Amino acid sequence: KGLITTPRISFWALILASFFGVFLGIARTSGRLLPRMIGWVYVEFVRNIPPVPFLFLFYFFISSQVIPHLDIRDGVEALEPSAKAIVETLFGPTNLIENFFSGVLSLALMAAAYIAEIVRAGIQSIPKGQIEAGKTVGLSPSKIMLYVVLPQSIRKVLPPLAGQFITLIKDSSLVALISIQELSFLAMEIAISEQRFFEVWIAVGVMYFCVCFIFALVFRRLELKWSD
Repeated sequence: KGLITTPRISFWALILASFFGVFLGIARTSGRLLPRMIGWVYVEFVRNIPPVPFLFLFYFFISSQVIPHLDIRDGVEALEPSAKAIVETLFGPTNLIENFFSGVLSLALMAAAYIAEIVRAGIQSIPKGQIEAGKTVGLSPSKIMLYVVLPQSIRKVLPPLAGQFITLIKDSSLVALISIQELSFLAMEIAISEQRFFEVWIAVGVMYFCVCFIFALVFRRLELKWSD
């Protein structure tokens, strides 16, 4: 169960982190001062706080106050059996779904700061002549970003984004600290109950290696495909 939950929570966290990260990365390269300052403050705040304090700050002071009021669990319980089964396949058991979303948000907000810097570097690596060419043909700044800059940036940011996703899989072990039943959390329970710490953690290390190595190969194939 933990081995299934770990890639699941990492996948959704990456989707959400990519959305926030792209937005922040664009803001960091904006010509306006306010978006640049917002992006800079967020990135520097997250990058200069250790993951564990950030996780606890978010979970106990924000997530624990907001998530329960969204009535996510009740909404899932009210679904038809077929729809409920799909939701549980995507997000895990209904009784743990609120904890799942808390973990996804926590990991996503941490990873978004690093993705923002990757996106910023990718955008700034595009030659100025490309932007000037877009202005020459009458494109607006938003269309230049959408049709000229971002498509070229994708090839440049894919390798570091792949590394960030693998890092996110490993960092997902941190959500065990807020009682989310992923691989590390269940491993701790088994190790304590069975008093087999060495065997359990060796097995967990092998599992993490296999998951990360498989995704590394997948991203390597994607990188080669995009470079053609």
